[in-house]
Parts: sequence; structure tokens; C-alpha cells
Amino acid sequence: MTSLQNEIPEWVDTHCHVTYEDIPGGADAALDAAREVGVKRMITIGTDVATSRAAIDLAAKHNDVWATVGLHPHDAKHGLDGLHELITQPRVVAIGECGLDYFYDHSDRAVQREIFAEQIALAHEYKLALVIHTRDAWDETFEILDSCGVPERTIFHCFTGSPVEAKKCLDRNAFISFSGIVTFKKAEEIRDAAKMCSTEKMLVETDSPFLAPVPHRGVSNQPAYLVDVGACLAQVRNVSINEIANQTTSNALIAFAGLCA
Repeated sequence: MTSLQNEIPEWVDTHCHVTYEDIPGGADAALDAAREVGVKRMITIGTDVATSRAAIDLAAKHNDVWATVGLHPHDAKHGLDGLHELITQPRVVAIGECGLDYFYDHSDRAVQREIFAEQIALAHEYKLALVIHTRDAWDETFEILDSCGVPERTIFHCFTGSPVEAKKCLDRNAFISFSGIVTFKKAEEIRDAAKMCSTEKMLVETDSPFLAPVPHRGVSNQPAYLVDVGACLAQVRNVSINEIANQTTSNALIAFAGLCA
């Protein structure tokens, strides 16, 4: 290994969907591309029974991949049947992604709230991290969290709020995960939130194959592009890329305790 390779900072993509068929080149190629640029750990996310099982199967084949088990609010109408048996599988580090999505309303809002609360309970029961998806539903997301009790390790994935919502997340001791959206031209409020986010509560993710960051807009996203998210955060916070990589990696190891295994 060359000295240049030794200097490449290490990253953790805390939220990607590597099992999705539109990941560029397929899962194996995407994982290899990520490793080449220093993405040393990846968490591939479950959004229903099938994707949770696929995430577990992929993680079983790669010692730098972990899985989550969850039901996305879009699919809340299908219920949690079949998910419980997956939670105790090896390399599962979180419940989710779960939460509320009032932008699309693919599932009835009352059902979304019920299923979200049930998954918060699972995070408590199994002492796992909770990965939250919230869109156009901040107030009710916080209300349900407060009612059910905020899990010790709670992550707001793909943060799209302002500094106001960021403060409410931080007040609940939650982690805030920034995706490629932070690089978008019209994302000033998200960048403002990134500026004020507590250093020890900041995470990075790609949410690939969605939301490719600048300069990759218009193509399918992949974990290798995490470096561009980190570079944007470094610029916004006026620190080095290495500092962002080191801090977010340290934070990820706390937020997702099983990554140390």
C-alpha cells in the first residue's frame, strides 16, 4: 500500500440501499468503488421485509457491510408481519428506516403513526439504533418520539430541515445525518443546519441510489459519492475533509454500536 493510500480518510456511509437494482454496476461493483475512495463501512437499509432480508444477506457476505430492519412509511399499510424474525439476525444494527411521510401519503397517516410507534418500541426492546425518515411531518414525528421515548441512539436520516428542526433533534440527543441534498443549490437551510449541528452528532450518508450529490446530479447515486457529501460539509463548516471524515466515522461507531464488531 502506498503512502498516498494510507492518507485517504475513512468514511462510514450510514444509509444506503446497495441491494436496489439501480445501484450502478450492482452491489459488488458499488462496494468496490466505495472501498477505493475510503468508504470503509456501509449500512444498507431495509424498508420492508424483502429489502430487510436482502440487506441481511448482503451484510453476511461482506465484513464491511451491516444491515437494518424496518418498514418505510410508504409501506406502513402492509404491517410488520415477517420483520420481527429478522431483527435478531447477525449484523443488524438498527430498526428502520421508519417514520412519517406526509408528502406522498402512500399509507394512511394514522397507520403511519401506529407503525412508527411500534418500531420505536422495537428499538427500545432490542436496544438497537432507530433510523427515522420524516418528510413534511416534523411536529408529529417529534410528538410520537416524545410519547414513546426517544431511543438512546436515534438518527434522523437524510436531514431536510432548517436549524429550527435541527435544534429539536439535538435537544432529543439525536444524530443528524446529511445526504447529497446538502450539496444542492437551493439547500441553504440544510447547510445552515449543518453549520450549527453539534460536532459529535453529525453523520454522513448517500441514501444511494437516490439523491446523487453535486457534481454527480442526474445519475444514480452510490456509496463512493459519500466523499462529495463530506467535502461539502467541510466547506460549510470551514474545516478539513479529514476532520469531517474522522468525526463522522467516530460518531457512526457510537450511533450504530455493532459497526465495531
